[in-house]
Amino acid sequence: MTMRGAVSRRSFTAGLAAAGLAGGAAAPARAQRAKYRLRYGTAFPADHPGAVRIREAAEAIAKATNGEVDLQVYPNSQLGGEADMFSQVRSGALDFMSTSGVNQTIVPVGGINAVAFAFDDYAKVWAAMDGALGAHVRAQFAKVGLHVFDRMLDNGFRNITTATKAVTGPDDLKGLKIRVPGHQLWVTMFGALGAAPTPINFGELYAALQTRIVDGQENPLALISSAKLYEVQKHVALTGHIWDGHHIFTNAKRWAAMPEPIRAAVTQALSDAALKEREDILRLNEELVATITKAGVAFGRPDKQPFREVLRKAGFYADWKGKFGPEPWALLETYAGPL
Repeated sequence: MTMRGAVSRRSFTAGLAAAGLAGGAAAPARAQRAKYRLRYGTAFPADHPGAVRIREAAEAIAKATNGEVDLQVYPNSQLGGEADMFSQVRSGALDFMSTSGVNQTIVPVGGINAVAFAFDDYAKVWAAMDGALGAHVRAQFAKVGLHVFDRMLDNGFRNITTATKAVTGPDDLKGLKIRVPGHQLWVTMFGALGAAPTPINFGELYAALQTRIVDGQENPLALISSAKLYEVQKHVALTGHIWDGHHIFTNAKRWAAMPEPIRAAVTQALSDAALKEREDILRLNEELVATITKAGVAFGRPDKQPFREVLRKAGFYADWKGKFGPEPWALLETYAGPL
């Protein structure tokens, strides 16, 4: 998959080839002299900022460690789906990966950032995830043998796209066959809103939309663009219903076995990459509204409050408060306000 248009190319990939950042793996010469040969897997497309900035981090790590560390980056789910890569990291077969939803099967509170309509803006998102809520979540992953880096990657606020009928309010979702990731937060949210949520792997999504297996889907604008979903969808509702971020994971035992200077260099580079990637997504989201509109797609900005009211009446928030527990829910509401 490639990001279409001059915006993404200029912003994220111009000059990367010359800098040695555009390839999926490190240069052979660097790999040969490296003492630590590490692999990083991601489902992000190769030219998504979430992959581009990690490749940039790999170069920074090599430089900071005098070539001792060769971090090879594999985008586009080259090493398997997110669930597969997450399992590989847990077992120590894969060194690093980033994901959002699949980790909830191991640590349910790992998905608390995705509570529907919890965050109104990025100021609240980063206050929470770089603050006490994020620290609580990371501590739960540590209990199951995973080291999670402090800075999350931004996957963006998720928005609804449809092929024919625009979504202007919750009534428009009734009966809509909408593709969702196979995570209970998504499934229960859209079920409570009256839709027919259908889990489909992201790699199969374009074909599912094209053949009308589903009528709509929901993703951040950067993924709607990079996967060219706008080619088979004609309406985007900027619902921002879920903020979706990627934790960066590694196996805690393998991580602890690395020398402290190596860990420090990797941590610094991945932190810098995450902060730059956040800026990329923010800028890209603003630009992509214009870019996708030019492709013939209509945008709408539904009022979020009616969606919240339907979810509240359906017991969605009460149910998930019970599942996550009072402590993390209180932390969430510290930043998001009462739900």
